[in-house]
Amino acid sequence: MRKAFITGTAGFIGFHLACRLLARGWQVHGFDGMTDYYDVTLKQRRHALLLQTPGFAATQAMLEDTAALDAAVDAFRPDVILHLAAQAGVRYSLENPRSYVSANVVGTFNVIEAARRHQVQHLLMASTSSVYGANEEMPFRETDKADGPLTIYAATKKATEAMGHAYAHLWNLPTTMFRFFTVYGPWGRPDMAAFRFVEAILNDRPIDLYNQGEMWRDFTFVDDLVEAICRLIDAVPVRPAPGQAVPDGDSLSREAPFRIVNIGNSDKVKLTDFVAAIEEALGKPAIRNLLPMQTGDVPATWADTGLLRRLTGFAPATGIRDGMRSFVAWYREYYGR
Repeated sequence: MRKAFITGTAGFIGFHLACRLLARGWQVHGFDGMTDYYDVTLKQRRHALLLQTPGFAATQAMLEDTAALDAAVDAFRPDVILHLAAQAGVRYSLENPRSYVSANVVGTFNVIEAARRHQVQHLLMASTSSVYGANEEMPFRETDKADGPLTIYAATKKATEAMGHAYAHLWNLPTTMFRFFTVYGPWGRPDMAAFRFVEAILNDRPIDLYNQGEMWRDFTFVDDLVEAICRLIDAVPVRPAPGQAVPDGDSLSREAPFRIVNIGNSDKVKLTDFVAAIEEALGKPAIRNLLPMQTGDVPATWADTGLLRRLTGFAPATGIRDGMRSFVAWYREYYGR
């Protein structure tokens, strides 16, 4: 039985990933701090479901608690570590930047150190499409420059990529970083657009559309995302031999067993079309509040997923209407709406 240590299992993506691996016969140990950035009850409900499944156990502690993290990893002795826990949210990083440095930089350093001590077969860590900053050439490719983050959230995630590469080089630690693109789906985060828009529409409140609605995002359904992660577990990066060429379009480092992979739907959807999909799923129109661009926001994201497809034979493809129907069905059941 293969063993995966997953940080953030009470979180949106970590919960879905743990479910998928448990269903495939893995033994999973979760690690989560249950922070109050959003509704803790939702996090507890996710963990309660996981704890009903044989093969799952969890530790509740913060990533910054080195002793607790080390003890959990030492006792479990995982084959792979999947690091998804983070202080998320672009807009919240304008209000509380210190929390991002603590959780995302210090916490990630602790995870990488634990992976190094155990020489796990593969360390896989979540980054974000926000590291592309204001890049205008699209779709975004992993080999594009990403040196101009526009928020402290993006800056901390870029820092984790740099730390991951350094450790992969110094300790021959196979490491893959994912750059996620606007993930949504059942059990989603209440601070994300899908959740906020559905809640507002059902309660006859206006929804805020920034940049007058002239925004595009690569919306990625969570089931597709976790399938991509599961397949990447066995796509272990290997440092190229001296003189060996890195394939064109591959982000594999020449200096380390390290790779960055986009996980997106490879489809740029206009925000107003996203709202239309929600209206269709709810059977109710939205009241739109058109606002100017927010500080730190970007007008568009769009992933090139060619590398993911070459490595795994898979790329996300769930359309926004199908995905929103699934999310709305979950929302109505969960909240009795």
